[in-house]
Parts: sequence; C-alpha cells; structure tokens
Amino acid sequence: MSPCEATIDEKRPNMPKFTPTIWGDYFMSHASSHHSSLMETMENNNKESYEKIIEMKEQVKNKLLHGLHPLENPLETLEYIDDIQRLGLSYYFENEIEQNLEQFHNNYQNLIDFGDNNLYADALCFRLLRQQDIFDKYKNENEKFKESISSDIRGMLNLYEAAQMRVHGEKILDEALIFTTTHLESSVKTCQLSSPYLDLVKHALMHPIRKSLQRREARLYISLYHQLPSHEEILLILAKLDFNLLQKLHQKELSYITRWWKEFDYKSKHSFIKDRIVECYFWVYGVFFEAETSQIRLIITKLIAILTIIDDAYDSFGTLEELEPFTQAIERWDICAIDTLPEYMKIFYMKLLEIYNEIEQFSKERSYCPSYAKKGVQSLIRAYFKEAKWLHTKYIPTLEEYMPVGIDSAGSFMLISMVFIGMGDIVTKHSMDWIFSNPQPKIIQTMAIVGRVMNDIGYHKSERKKSSGEIVASTVECYMKQYGVTGEEAIEKLSQQVKDSWKDLNEDLLNPITIPRPLLMQVLKLVRVNHEIYREGDGFTQPTLLKNLIHSLIINPIDF
Repeated sequence: MSPCEATIDEKRPNMPKFTPTIWGDYFMSHASSHHSSLMETMENNNKESYEKIIEMKEQVKNKLLHGLHPLENPLETLEYIDDIQRLGLSYYFENEIEQNLEQFHNNYQNLIDFGDNNLYADALCFRLLRQQDIFDKYKNENEKFKESISSDIRGMLNLYEAAQMRVHGEKILDEALIFTTTHLESSVKTCQLSSPYLDLVKHALMHPIRKSLQRREARLYISLYHQLPSHEEILLILAKLDFNLLQKLHQKELSYITRWWKEFDYKSKHSFIKDRIVECYFWVYGVFFEAETSQIRLIITKLIAILTIIDDAYDSFGTLEELEPFTQAIERWDICAIDTLPEYMKIFYMKLLEIYNEIEQFSKERSYCPSYAKKGVQSLIRAYFKEAKWLHTKYIPTLEEYMPVGIDSAGSFMLISMVFIGMGDIVTKHSMDWIFSNPQPKIIQTMAIVGRVMNDIGYHKSERKKSSGEIVASTVECYMKQYGVTGEEAIEKLSQQVKDSWKDLNEDLLNPITIPRPLLMQVLKLVRVNHEIYREGDGFTQPTLLKNLIHSLIINPIDF
C-alpha cells in the first residue's frame, strides 16, 4: 500500500463505520469444488442420495403423467401439485405440472365444481389456476364474507394466500385479505389452532407465499408436511434429500466465493465498504438455487459484491472530483480509462471489467447479452452519481424528481439483465430490449419500488441514520419535505405504495405479454428477495437481520 493510499481513510474521518461481517471464515472450512463440475461433485460425494433422488423423481413424474386424473379427482390433483411446489420440488416437474394444469384450464367452466361449501378446494384452485368469480358464493346477503367459514382453517389459509394475488379493482380479494387476516390473527392469539396449522398460519401471516423466498417456504413446509392429511412419504423423502444435497453445494460455493473475496482483500485496505459477501450470495440464491445455475450464481454474486463497494464509494467516501471521472470511465467501459481514476478506484474498476469478461464467456452463444448487462450497470452508476451530487450539495428533491433516479439506483435493470442471461436459450434479444423499454413494464417498476422504498424505510429507521444525523435524499426524506409530514406518516404512505406495486406485479403476471412466463417469474423472485432483505429493516447493512434465515437455509441440514 502506498503512503498516499495509507492516509486516504484518515483524511475522511466522518465516514460511516459498518458492522463487521458476522460470518468471518465460517464457510472457508468447506472444500471448494468450483473448478470441477459441481454436478459431478454432487454425484460422486453423495452418490447414494443422488441415485435415490433420480429414482424417486421418476416415480413422481410417472404419477403426474399417469397416476393422476385431474378431471375425475380434481382436488387430489391440485393438492399433489401444491405439495410439490411448496416442498421446493416443482423445478424438476415443470412440464408435467403444466400438462395437468392445462387440463384444468381447458375444462374449468364445465367440469370443475367443488360445490357451495368447500372453501379450501375453491381457494386452492384459485391460487393454482387464478380463475375469476369463485368466491362470491361465500358472501352473505349483505355482501360480506360469511362468519361461518372462519372456522375452516385450511380454507381460510388458502383464501388468505389467494388474496395475495389480487390486482387493482378486485374488491372481493381486498375484502378477503382483510377478513382472513383478522380471523387468522385472532385464531393465533386465542390459541384456537393445533399443529401443524398453528405453525402454518403464523408463518403465512409473516411470509405469504406470494412474497416469500421459495427456499424459505420449502424449509418450513418440509418440517410440517408429515402432519398434513395429503402428505405422501415419497415426496417428503425426496424433498429432504434434495434440500440437503443442494445445501452442500451452496456451502461449497460459499467457500469458493469467500476465498475469492479474501484474495481480493479490498476491505483490509479501505474501511468505507460493507463486508457482505455472504449476503451478496444470498441475494442471488433467492433467485437461482438449482445445481445447474451454479456458474451464473457465482458470477452475479461477484458482480453485486463489486457494485456494493462502488455504491459505498458514492454514498460515503468519494468526492465529486473523484466520482465524476469514475462515472465517465463506466460510460467508456475501457481499461484505458483507468488512468483517469484515483488509486483506490482503479482496483475495483479493473475487477468490474474482469467480471464482465466472465459474463462474456458465460453467454458467448448469445453474444448480444453482455451489452445489456453493461447497460444496466451504466444506468446504476449514473443514478449513484446523481444521488452523490444531491448529497454533497445537501439538496432534497421532490418525490417526483427523486423517484426516477431512486428506481435506477435500486439496481433493477442490472439484476434483471443478469438473471435473464442466466436463463439460457429462453432469452432473446427481444427479452433483453423489454427490460429497458419505455414506458417501463409494471413488473420491473414493482421490483424497483419495492427495493427502493423498503430500503429507504429501513435506512430511515436505522441506527446508522440516527447516529450520523445526515439528511440523505430518499423516498422518506423527499416525502417528509414535500408534504410537511413526520417520518411515521411518510412511511405509512410509502408502505401503501409498495402494496399497490404488488398489485401491479400481479397484473403483469396475470395478463399475457410477449415475454415468456419463466422470465417474468424470475423478476417475481427478485422482488421477493428485495422484500425479504428489507422487510424488517436494511438486512444487507444490518446482517443480524438475515442471520437466522441464512442459518436455516444454507447451514443447518434437515433432519430425517
């Protein structure tokens, strides 16, 4: 380290001090297998489990194709599909599930009728098939939901989950959400429920399926599934084996990515960054958890880690005289631009370009893809620079002025571009153009708004904000200034905006557009990650908020 570099932190004593990583060298103890085939490693090191999974997958696939009769036994079929999805196994059986659900869609009006008194079946059917006008029969003459259905816990729980899929103007689902939430909360408080429904209701009230990470849902459902009347032993064993085997893979990946981060060793040279490599990995894990997505999972983790350093430089360390040439260097995207940068910026600029070489190698069969990922980063950095100028001039814009910039700085375009790149042949140039289309698709706006607003609310409540006393342009501060309200009032209004954005997202998923549904579902997963990380505060900056979840998903195996 040069003498000039050694004193740079000392010249800026007012920098925020972030909590150190809570993980230390924990994941270093797992042997890194990145340079061999990870799928091969799973087969060789856990051969018996792997072979058992293959055998059971064939049995489940056979039942989905030949053992179920959707039109003769509709409820049994729907329960079986729901169990597969909630146990985290649906990625093995997407085509078979689609074939069964297609029969329901084609014959729904004429053949599917659960009668007037089967809320559980109707709500489950709605959640899986999204049919309209199914809940009117559960209202009384005053157009209110009948109190008598409140004792049907399975029905109420599925109605609650179904209501999470509401769009604007669906008054009956708005009412259903209020009705079910009120009664389910009351049933928990008054101890009316026994296991497993007590645990399922408590979990759903905190983490409805629509907003929850798939792996979180699978972990919880696996632990309770054996107590449910519809449970099948083969699905339970398959889910446990699959979860634990994938967990070993995720641990090995974290060993590799932690070593990569330590070799980069930027944190020891500069104190202004957040050391959050495990949380960076978790961000991607929420979207890609499958064995075959290992390579793109690691690439995106590296990219998020470097962009986190850059974000911290713009937020709290860099001067405008340093940030302007860096912003220009990102626009140029050329190694020659490095000569214009301060020493501490050269390191992460070079590392960013290195990662993009990995992206180019990964997507060489779709050579147009890397340019979109680059475009996403450039959009992100321009927004960082705009926010930095506001910070340095102590300017708080109007909400209307802030939101376009805040949406860009949420990183949605970069993340969606990278996730699409990881989806293989289903991605086309049209799909990548759609990400950057004008006007922005509602589902992309939702991801940005959920991430931006929930992040800002988390920061507003944080000890970091209280200790610094610094007024930073954010949705909360802009709203407070523009409308002359308290922080609590601003948060209440902005939280409603987040709820409305979920309706926008549901609308885009419900109404057919030209983008393949599997790509849209990846955007939904990204929204879920944002929701999870910022649900109780800023889980990225305050790592203790995610500690227990990471333990349950990546560290602690499921007992047999």
